[in-house]
Amino acid sequence: MERILVSSCLLGARVRYDGRAKTSDSEILTRWRAEGRLVPFCPEVAGGLPVPRPAAEITGDLVLTRDGQDVTGFFTRGAQLALETARAHQIRLAILKEGSPSCGSHRIGDGTFSKTHIPGAGLTARLLSRHGIRVFSEDELPAADTYLREILGK
Repeated sequence: MERILVSSCLLGARVRYDGRAKTSDSEILTRWRAEGRLVPFCPEVAGGLPVPRPAAEITGDLVLTRDGQDVTGFFTRGAQLALETARAHQIRLAILKEGSPSCGSHRIGDGTFSKTHIPGAGLTARLLSRHGIRVFSEDELPAADTYLREILGK
């Protein structure tokens, strides 16, 4: 069975920096869950960060909190663990939370903590993409479903 890596927060897990979830009500995710395809994963928690935790944004080559604490190592470790998880399940498709410094696939915070986004990708999204895993945001579920059907030859 083709498995799909998905940000845990999209499935209702309260793992975001603010202790909340960003639960998706997508019928596509509901169907994939019923089919047993989903592999939930939060790279930030897996990398060792607590819930809740200070918000972080990418600034240059670093991931920093608002007060300047360097949390790059946690984000890097979480990205590596996401890749290991994907490989263990032979995953070729991931659905990640847009805007996150880990999971954003098209946009991330601009590093000023002003809620302004810029084009870019988070550390996990980058690493998965570099290793041939197709990354979609929660806003691209129809396209991801089409991609899955192509993989399955349907």
